[in-house]
Amino acid sequence: MESNIMFNPPEAWKSQSNLSKYMDWLKQNNKLEFSDYQELWNWSITRIDEFWLSILDYFDVDFQGKFKEVYSASPMPDVKWFDGIQLNYAAHLARNQSPDRPALIACNESGQKVPMVWSQVLDAASSLQHVFDQSGLQAGDRVVSYLPNKPEASIAFLASAASGLIWSSCAPEFGSASVIDRVKQIKPKVLLAVDHYIYGGKTFDRTAALKEIIQALPELELLVLVNAKRDEDWTAGKIKVCYWEDIIRTDSIQSLRFEPVTFDHPLWILYSSGTTGLPKAITHSHGGMLLEHLKYVHFHNDVKRGDTFFWFSTTGWMMWNYLHAAWLAGATLVLYDGHPTYPDAKKLWELADHLKITHFGCGAPYLHQSMNSNLAIPLLPNLRSVSSTGSPLSEEAFAWLYQNQPQPFYLWSMSGGTDVCTAFVGGCPLWPVFSGEIQCRALGCDLQVWNDEGIPILNQVGEMVITKPMPCMPIYFWNDPQGLKYRDSYFNHFPGVWRHGDWARLTEHNGIVISGRSDTTLNRFGVRIGTAEIYSALQEITWLEDSLIIHLENNGQSYMPLFVKLKPGTKLDNQLILEIKSTIRVHCSPRHVPDEIIQVLDIPYTLSGKKMETAVKKIFTHNTLSIGIALGAMRNPGCLQEYLEIARTKSIV
Repeated sequence: MESNIMFNPPEAWKSQSNLSKYMDWLKQNNKLEFSDYQELWNWSITRIDEFWLSILDYFDVDFQGKFKEVYSASPMPDVKWFDGIQLNYAAHLARNQSPDRPALIACNESGQKVPMVWSQVLDAASSLQHVFDQSGLQAGDRVVSYLPNKPEASIAFLASAASGLIWSSCAPEFGSASVIDRVKQIKPKVLLAVDHYIYGGKTFDRTAALKEIIQALPELELLVLVNAKRDEDWTAGKIKVCYWEDIIRTDSIQSLRFEPVTFDHPLWILYSSGTTGLPKAITHSHGGMLLEHLKYVHFHNDVKRGDTFFWFSTTGWMMWNYLHAAWLAGATLVLYDGHPTYPDAKKLWELADHLKITHFGCGAPYLHQSMNSNLAIPLLPNLRSVSSTGSPLSEEAFAWLYQNQPQPFYLWSMSGGTDVCTAFVGGCPLWPVFSGEIQCRALGCDLQVWNDEGIPILNQVGEMVITKPMPCMPIYFWNDPQGLKYRDSYFNHFPGVWRHGDWARLTEHNGIVISGRSDTTLNRFGVRIGTAEIYSALQEITWLEDSLIIHLENNGQSYMPLFVKLKPGTKLDNQLILEIKSTIRVHCSPRHVPDEIIQVLDIPYTLSGKKMETAVKKIFTHNTLSIGIALGAMRNPGCLQEYLEIARTKSIV
């Protein structure tokens, strides 16, 4: 097993880590001594109240009021945390500002690298907050962003959270229908938006899409446009329209005000992928996110004051929200807007070199793409960690990265999700990095792997579950007053236990290997989208009768085929293929254009009318029909033979 160790941190790295300093603090202040990380983890999940109270104390969280208990004894998901106190997530983001380093560096695919110091960020946020105040917004009102990964989005989030407003974000490459399906549920009063974005050297006009979104939001009161056309009639005079350039001042008339809110006051709303219908509006709290992000960014990402923290993400992925947690540690954020491999595949690696990035984060597909392209990436002497998430990272990618970067650094694969806006499993600066494995279960996260009978298993693949509450779990889903959708999403399979939907294996040295999602979410370059959104977009094509899409990954390779059933008398040709690709690109995302479009005779369905995407994925993974597919529950079982014949011609699986 020692031969699988890719990196063993030197003692100096361990002793200087944030995690070691926390353990020293526990020894000195709480008379708690742990011999290694595993003992610390065991304490954190058995003495839950002591652990989370130590996080509140260790990071000197600024709060008002008093609490009687750390968390209530209610069963999940009805747990209340630190009931009785008030705080503000955004106030802690700004608390570690440095006059000597930028708050952020804004980069794009054309090569621009524009730093912003903290005074600029805070002045801009306070100017926007002043507009919110003038518009009569109250804590709890929703603010929606349709912005790319630019400073305007970060500033708007800071201003919203500081005011107690609830933030929600969609990336501009999402089609209007996908955006409306998400944000219409939460009835926003403010929309911040662009009318175009640039990706891969091309400008994409979003004027028509933006107007559709505005029209679909009757509660909207304020539209804030960023670098948009001024001669366009956006709202027919029905709501107030402001332009970012007119709002933002470099000498704000007021300081940014941080409104104290209850621990469980909503901070932001994230969305599920929409695989089985309308995306779920997952709501997280100020207090829950603050404690979790303080814990994770310090102890599991080992971010320190003065570091430079980068994560390639669009504003539609939860990692964009998490990226800002690095401010809690006093780091400089690197924002990147554009295509990760334009104008060449080395783009992000060269960015890491030029900006002396210490923590480099991305989706696993980007690392796999770099590996498969045999990139000769530059040596990065300032690099202390590379983090990967979004999908499993292959052993080959581990080996490739360590071969290309011979200096010491951590490779931290991690996994969590929109559901908690953090990772359940990730990095441990005290332990070695094993090839193909996530290092550890995060502190305070009682993660286990269970078989179908609900029995914990080791070194076997099973369901990843969380058996005890965490403050970062959603406070609720929007428009789910009885919590029925919430319970159905996580707690119905194993009553009272969070079932996350990942297939995982715990190794003999307490590492984790995740085999993938047990649902059918599509994930390309860190952009997640549900199959239902693809099908919704394709309904516009009159000659297309039905379709089914899957996404496969194997040994670092990605393959996403779309199977189409055409109207009688129609044959798939290049023109029809281009129409399908264009429709998906416009209405969903350029990242979700399929790798191949295959005409089939029929689409498999269950008797209850559900498309059998999981069955098709199993066929392509195992090249057999004898893999637990319930043929008796199918409407048309005979059609699967055609998929088997197609699968046997594909090399990726």
